[in-house]
Order: sequence, then C-alpha cells, then structure tokens
Amino acid sequence: MPFERYFGPSAPLSAPPFSAPVPVPVPVDAIARQPRLPASLPLKTACRIVRQMVCELVQLFGDRVMLRRDRRRVSCHVRQIAMYVCHVALSIPMSDIGEAFGRDRTTVGHACHVVEDRRDDLAFDEFVAAVERIVTAVFGVSEVTVHD
Repeated sequence: MPFERYFGPSAPLSAPPFSAPVPVPVPVDAIARQPRLPASLPLKTACRIVRQMVCELVQLFGDRVMLRRDRRRVSCHVRQIAMYVCHVALSIPMSDIGEAFGRDRTTVGHACHVVEDRRDDLAFDEFVAAVERIVTAVFGVSEVTVHD
C-alpha cells in the first residue's frame, strides 16, 4: 500500500481488536525539553527555515537604507531573532540551536537575552510576535504560550 511508509504496515487480519495502550508516566521536565516539531523534520532544517523566514520578513518590513549601510549588523540581528524564536516558539534546546547555527549554546543564550531586551520597543515586539505566530503556523505547533 502506498500509505504504509507513512503509517507502518497494516495489521494482519487475525490481530485482536484495538486495545488502548497503557500510558507510561513521563517526567514533566522531560516534556518541557522536547522540541515541538514534526518528528521527520531535522532540527537543523527547522532552524534554517526559521532563519530564512526572519530574513525575508526583515527585508520586507525593514528599513532599506539600513540594509544597504550595515548588512553585517542586520544579519546578526536576523540570526539572533531566529535563535530566539527557535528556542521560545519551537522549544528547541539552546545546545541544539547552537549546533544548527554553527555557534555555541552560550551564544544562543546571549541572542535570547538581546532579543528579550529589545522587546521593550513596541514595534520590535510586534515584529517578533508576528514571526513567532508565523513559525508556529508553519510548523503546526500547538499549545504555544503567548509572550507577555
């Protein structure tokens, strides 16, 4: 069947009727550490997609004069916002984000702090909130907490 690669092999006809699986207790902190991504999508690919989305949105809504004048700073801000969104919206651990971006986990922590500090600006906060909403819509993440 063509769907077997998605759903696994079909059960034999002699199999007993469906029985509910026995729930296995999972520690709460283990749930909090799991990334909220589709299982088939590698973390590195997800981080690259987020970075590209942030880059496109910055180019769409950003100041064109600043983009021409200081490209290096803009690329750093794009990377910082992408790291922040990966950590906050997708619940990816900082060490995995650092590996995906070719940086250390402490650099990801610094990026998260920088973006959090810049969220005091209303326009920047709205931009980051929009990026978070877009990322959660693209990756189909449920139960996303709203940033206060």
